[in-house]
Amino acid sequence: MNESKHNRVLIVYTGGTIGMVQDENGSLHPFALDRIYDAVPQLRGCCYDIDSVTLDHIIDSSNMTPSLWVDIANIIEREYDRYDGFVVLHGTDTMAYTASALSFMFKNLAKPVVLTGSQLPLGMLRSDGRENIICALEIASAREAVIPEVCIFFENHLYRGNRSTKLNAENFDAFGSYNYPSLAKVGINIRFKEHLFLPMPEGRLVVRKQFDTRVAVLKLFPGIGPDVVNAVLHAPNLQGVVIETYGSGNAPTDEWFISALEEAISRGIIVLNVTQCKGGAVKMRQYAASCDMDRIGVIGGGDITIEAAVTKMMYLLGSFPNDKRHVSERLGVSLRGELTE
Repeated sequence: MNESKHNRVLIVYTGGTIGMVQDENGSLHPFALDRIYDAVPQLRGCCYDIDSVTLDHIIDSSNMTPSLWVDIANIIEREYDRYDGFVVLHGTDTMAYTASALSFMFKNLAKPVVLTGSQLPLGMLRSDGRENIICALEIASAREAVIPEVCIFFENHLYRGNRSTKLNAENFDAFGSYNYPSLAKVGINIRFKEHLFLPMPEGRLVVRKQFDTRVAVLKLFPGIGPDVVNAVLHAPNLQGVVIETYGSGNAPTDEWFISALEEAISRGIIVLNVTQCKGGAVKMRQYAASCDMDRIGVIGGGDITIEAAVTKMMYLLGSFPNDKRHVSERLGVSLRGELTE
């Protein structure tokens, strides 16, 4: 930990709405992070030191990829011992995916990594970006409560990253966490809920950077037929499928559907069951509509989000490419607080 008078925070800029400013013609362009004090002059009076780094190619977050997750992780790993916390400026569309992926990559993380963004660019008068950046930096630099997690800060709330999801494309409170409370609430003061933090690890930071993207998401809907299901389950080189089922993990009991899943599992494809509901959890065998899936080896995902489910599956398949049994076992248990056990 840095022992200077001020804590040090590194801002990692990946792109997104928050990093845009308007020119004299009204066009939006990315701003240079070395001019962050011009964009957010309130930071001149802060009690922490700020440095910044930008990805080689800043992107709209719709173009986020696992290789860019690795780029972000490489920066944090390289600078880990020099800074007390990290703030990642990121577009909102895939922020929950990135936060989830980073949470799995960082084993024994002992410092805050706070992702934030905005619904309106910094260069616009009513931008929510200024407040989000200021609060994220305050949290990442706090001495009174060190959060050993990857988090998302948005509109006065700090959420566990792998419990978060984007809920709204128009309002400033764009993110939420239905199945786990916020880790901090910002008002006149920052109220940290330390009893909800992950425990402080004892070992050194370990960063695993392998992802296997040969996964698919199959969302069920009334009337879904064999052609659609089989097209997904027979995608070339497929290794894993996340099924978005109804309610507490229910799915059609038609023989063709169960047989299609069973055949896929027999070919070594891992199948994870998550609910389409934003809140609540998969409870295998609670209803008859999930008993057959449990019998054939579909894994129950509990209350994990779809973002965490997809990234966790890619992470585990990439980290343990020759051990499907281990991958299956780890999918159903909590690695970084992503699901309730």
